[in-house]
Amino acid sequence: MAKNSSDKSANEMSFFEHLEALRWHILRSCVAIILIAVGVFLAKDFVFQTMILGPCSPDFITYRLFCEWLPKFCFQPGHLQIITRDIQEQFMSHVQVSMSLGLIIAFPYVFYEFWKFIKPGLYKNEIRAARGMVLICSLLFLTGVLFGFFIVAPIAITFLSTYSVSTMVSNTTTLGALVDSMTMFTLPMGLVFELPVIMYFLAKIGIVSYDFLSKYRRHAIVVIVIIAAVITPPDAITMMMVGIPLYILFEVSMIVVKRIDKEKKRKEEKEEADALAAIKARVEKEIEEENKDTKS
Repeated sequence: MAKNSSDKSANEMSFFEHLEALRWHILRSCVAIILIAVGVFLAKDFVFQTMILGPCSPDFITYRLFCEWLPKFCFQPGHLQIITRDIQEQFMSHVQVSMSLGLIIAFPYVFYEFWKFIKPGLYKNEIRAARGMVLICSLLFLTGVLFGFFIVAPIAITFLSTYSVSTMVSNTTTLGALVDSMTMFTLPMGLVFELPVIMYFLAKIGIVSYDFLSKYRRHAIVVIVIIAAVITPPDAITMMMVGIPLYILFEVSMIVVKRIDKEKKRKEEKEEADALAAIKARVEKEIEEENKDTKS
């Protein structure tokens, strides 16, 4: 897989040596996740009171900012009783939260290990083009997670905790269900925010192009609206709060793909010009040789 001539040892590695290298990258990533998860596990009070249960409290920063700065759009969660049904649920939820946060916090290092594994298989120009990829991917992922935590989670919890089919039914949830919901509101958003990077690689290998994205821009808007409607209450304002960032990500992706298309076009034009120049030089050389033969 290795193509980087600057890394001779990578070029000489066999298939099983590549597997061994991959094993060590995965092992180091797992160790980093576990170490951070242990630290998170020990910070139980902060993690649960501030992070997991935070969006369930009217004092959460998102509710306070909206009520202070945008009183017309002030919203707060309803009373939500959180219970456990199994004796091991609190402990297992604690472990699940610790591992999830361990993965989120360790994501930059995990992606760095992934990059170290694939880097020897890239050409020098590809490495230059992907410079800063670890930082960009990490920032996009963490931004998406924070967006899910501070925007998507409060909106969804407010809607779900205040929704009622009858006054005789009170809203309760299990701790495990709440943890699963918080995971769903945050981790997928981190992955969604990687859209520009995904489009970059798809454009590199020729699966998508700027013309293709432009042609189906309206379809993309419909998909974004559907996604925003699914993860938010049926309210135009909250749908816009989620939909607009997603649409901005799509437009950024189009800019990235357009740049890749221009680079490909310049490369093709250069290769075509070089090929024509080579043909011209060969023809001129043949004509010159024919003239010499004629004179002789």
